Amino acid sequence: MTSQLDFFAAPVLSATTKVAKPEAITGRGQGGFGSDDEAMAHHLEATGNYRILRRLSPRSVVEHARPEFPRQGVILDPETTGLNYRSDEIIEIGVVAFSFNDAGDIGDVTGVYGGLQQPTVPIPAEITRLTGITDDMVAGRAIDVSRLKYFIEPADLIIAHNAGFDRPFCETFSPMFCNKPWACSVSEIDWSARGFEGSKLGDLIGQSGYFHDGHRAVDDCFALLEVLGQTRPGSIATPFAELHQASQWSRVRIYAENSPFDMKDHLKARGYRWSDGSDGRPKSWWVELPEEKLDEELHFLRMEIYRWDADPSVKHLTAVDRFRAV
Repeated sequence: MTSQLDFFAAPVLSATTKVAKPEAITGRGQGGFGSDDEAMAHHLEATGNYRILRRLSPRSVVEHARPEFPRQGVILDPETTGLNYRSDEIIEIGVVAFSFNDAGDIGDVTGVYGGLQQPTVPIPAEITRLTGITDDMVAGRAIDVSRLKYFIEPADLIIAHNAGFDRPFCETFSPMFCNKPWACSVSEIDWSARGFEGSKLGDLIGQSGYFHDGHRAVDDCFALLEVLGQTRPGSIATPFAELHQASQWSRVRIYAENSPFDMKDHLKARGYRWSDGSDGRPKSWWVELPEEKLDEELHFLRMEIYRWDADPSVKHLTAVDRFRAV
């Protein structure tokens, strides 16, 4: 099983790893390098024997967003004591608020918040190793809920890098996260079509020509914002524009309840997953698809799985419904 932490793991760059050169990426330039540093970097790159990674610098926060970007987005990243939202707890949460328009163009960073929270149990050693967060760091600390609401309540879209993991934790933490539109920058962007070799944040940053201090919540939010706002060679729209468009679409979740046992391999091969009913979903094989594929999928189930005019359960999902715990 892939954990939430896996999506933020640093990449392992082999000799064959293709990392885009910074000059091949359009987007906001990064500061912090002198002319001599850049001349040296370009010289090394020109030999064909080196790939240079620049340190990613966070975007500046503006006091007043430009009016041509009227929408509000929030990139959110919680760090937790484990993988189970029912029993584990948030120990850090970071948000970066930004403006955007209906075309999916990113405007300005309008606010940042990062807060630590002491859990009711000691932080597991593995979590400390992965996040750098210790019991001493969170002792007596609490996330500022009112400050968090300041960013979350007006948000038109909440973005998480693995929203299926983050949203249940956030909704368990506070009802402010319920009934908000969510988008997942892992599953709702075709990173492979954009030339990336993986969807972990470390891979995305490294293959964009940068490195950052990963696994602290706000740093990861800024890093994700940078990747979402870049256009690589061969792409017309930014990843954020693709994600924003995907968040507008309705999807359907189909539950093949009481399907014949000997059809399980056929369902699995078609992308269905099994739910044992313990998470509140029906005990059945299920699949989530774009709404326009509903009739085609019902035809498949009736003709090849049930072999009679069955009426499987169907749930329609928007961005407000997707990725939440059942």
